[in-house]
Amino acid sequence: MNTQTYRLSTLALATLMAIGGAGLATAAEAPATPNNDNAMKSDQPITDTWITTKVKSELATTDGVKSMDIDVKTVDGTVTLTGVLANDVAVQKAVAAAKSVKGVKTVDSSGLKSRN
Repeated sequence: MNTQTYRLSTLALATLMAIGGAGLATAAEAPATPNNDNAMKSDQPITDTWITTKVKSELATTDGVKSMDIDVKTVDGTVTLTGVLANDVAVQKAVAAAKSVKGVKTVDSSGLKSRN
């Protein structure tokens, strides 16, 4: 290895170490997980798209509800659920899950039916 190649390799290695070290220093200063005591509040309005996504997420984690059988649409905070679920209990759980989402004004479940 000639002297110029050695110097370039050394410079490159030093640069990478400096960059990597800077990243570690930054990571060490910032907490790995957010502290709920200092949670930031947003003044941004909740959008219909966000509500729809959050309702779908709630439905996916609700026991006894097959979320893939439900269509969710949101207009001006009114969530419309349509589809066919296994029974009335599943329908009630789906409606409750939708109502639990922040920003939901009303839930229209007239298009949500049970098989029995």
